[in-house]
Amino acid sequence: MNPLTSSPDGDAAAPQPGEREQTPFESWDRPRSPWLLPGRCRTPRRRTLLLEMVTRGLFPTILVFSIYLLCAGHYGPGGGFSAGLVAGLAFVLRYLAGGSTDPGALVPIRPPVLMGLGLAIAVGTALAPVVAGEPVLSSTKLAVPLPGSGELEVVTSVFLDVGVYLLIVGVVLDLLRALGSGIERDMRAAGEEA
Repeated sequence: MNPLTSSPDGDAAAPQPGEREQTPFESWDRPRSPWLLPGRCRTPRRRTLLLEMVTRGLFPTILVFSIYLLCAGHYGPGGGFSAGLVAGLAFVLRYLAGGSTDPGALVPIRPPVLMGLGLAIAVGTALAPVVAGEPVLSSTKLAVPLPGSGELEVVTSVFLDVGVYLLIVGVVLDLLRALGSGIERDMRAAGEEA
């Protein structure tokens, strides 16, 4: 007797609305709950539930680590480029786990806009000292007052790193979009379902 498909009195229970009937020989990684699905789902033989669940835990952790690298880059290893690569790898992992149908793999801002914004911030930060009569790319410390806790010293070159960060993330997302659509197009041409 299968406890998933029978009622306590021994009769076969009808599936509830939204549920599907389960067979005793189902694959362990086939999703059984709609909360695991990211929308339109790939075929079960192309999914790996373990990778999807690990990715959902690692994705925000990797993004927080990339922000740490961005902020700590002036006083140790890190900076905009390495932080952007780490964030880009988080999006690559999310794309590998869920494909192009995973809403977490998509960013609401188009990659070319993200690249342009990052480039504009980086160039603006590099050229801003010229207005004050300083050499290009010179930096200074700014004291930002924080209510109740004193001041926070910020190096102006952090804005250059933010621009590089956005530029690198945009490039990685654009590569995912271009390469991923080509792979899915080739799969459809070969007769396989993505």
